[in-house]
Amino acid sequence: MRGAVFGAVQSPEVRRRCGAVRSAAVRRGVVAALATASLLLSAACSPGGTEGSPSGTGTASPTAPQGSGSPSPGASADLPPAKGSVKVVSTLAEGLKSPWGLAALPGGDLLVASRDEGTVHRIDGESGKQTLLGSVPGVSPAGEGGLLGLAVPSTFAADGWVYAYFTTTSDNRIVRMSYDEKRPEGQQLGAPDTVLRGIPKGNIHNGGRIAFGPDKMLYAGTGEIGDTGLAQDKESLAGKILRMTPDGEPVHGNPEADSVVYSYGHRNVQGLAWDDRKRLWAAEFGQNTWDELNLIEPGGNYGWPEAEGKEGEDGFIDPVAQWQTSEASPSGIAYAGGSIWMAGLRGERLWRVPLSGDADREPLADPQAFLEEEHGRLRTVVSAGGDRLWLVTSNTDGRGEPKPGDDRVLLVEVE
Repeated sequence: MRGAVFGAVQSPEVRRRCGAVRSAAVRRGVVAALATASLLLSAACSPGGTEGSPSGTGTASPTAPQGSGSPSPGASADLPPAKGSVKVVSTLAEGLKSPWGLAALPGGDLLVASRDEGTVHRIDGESGKQTLLGSVPGVSPAGEGGLLGLAVPSTFAADGWVYAYFTTTSDNRIVRMSYDEKRPEGQQLGAPDTVLRGIPKGNIHNGGRIAFGPDKMLYAGTGEIGDTGLAQDKESLAGKILRMTPDGEPVHGNPEADSVVYSYGHRNVQGLAWDDRKRLWAAEFGQNTWDELNLIEPGGNYGWPEAEGKEGEDGFIDPVAQWQTSEASPSGIAYAGGSIWMAGLRGERLWRVPLSGDADREPLADPQAFLEEEHGRLRTVVSAGGDRLWLVTSNTDGRGEPKPGDDRVLLVEVE
């Protein structure tokens, strides 16, 4: 598979200084100064599985070499450290049943979806108090399906919409519901308004993550429901990343004008996040060999089922980082502190992938694991602002080993 090659990018500050050096040399008319400036310019301005699928053992396999901490030419000077840290600050909430989707509200409270119960609760961001908003009609939980991702648009304060991705008896679909906190507890969600229907459903690989991007468009990760050929079929919504308007229509700038398909060749997309350069990242389950973290390009083919992990085949895009499935089975991802943070289900750990500068798609250093086997399966991770994350455990989903108090929302401080 082939990854995209990004050219080096000069920062505005470097371009300003380069221009200033050239102008000063010309004004002085001093040959020696001009020669010195030329040398400076040459240096400064040159371009530079299923959720529990079996596998063997191994270590994370990044694109960058072990311990690589130096920025590439053209990279931003403000890079994360090669090695990070994680501290669990507090437990915000306990006693959650099969939590899956998590979305932050303006003001700091959270919405959490129960996959198997089909309910949405609001969690106070300070006290952890839980309030039942209501049940989502039409949810048909089975296997890996049920009430999955949640998303809140930037217009929430004005329109009150809450978006959800869920499995019905016939398909997976995306809906939006009006939320009115003034109504009685348990009756605060309005009737679902269907945004997109017809996403294939199965007992496994239903995808389910949804998120609003920096462009205010709605993105969704889907799975190929165990029918591997669907991932390469551009007419199918399975095994894809989808991009649509908040009303579910194709977006101008999509690879095909009349389609919501944004990228394809995915096995089961579980995590979506954007970095500070507005690049889209996605995590997905591998089969028996490699789980993946991908940098998403419009129209990109990510290889499944012809390729899994880094295979260097023409026409496919390699993952930026890969893990053996025993160490990851990745679910949600978030961006904070210059790194992608990835929750692991079977791996029972939180992975950190420090990102390089503007001109480089490779990690700054090897992925680093934290919280290994300390809190069980980890399902969802969401930015809590600054250097903090919300982290959701997943031990009551039928594949974990619940402990008293499971499942939980943890507040985590990261670097």
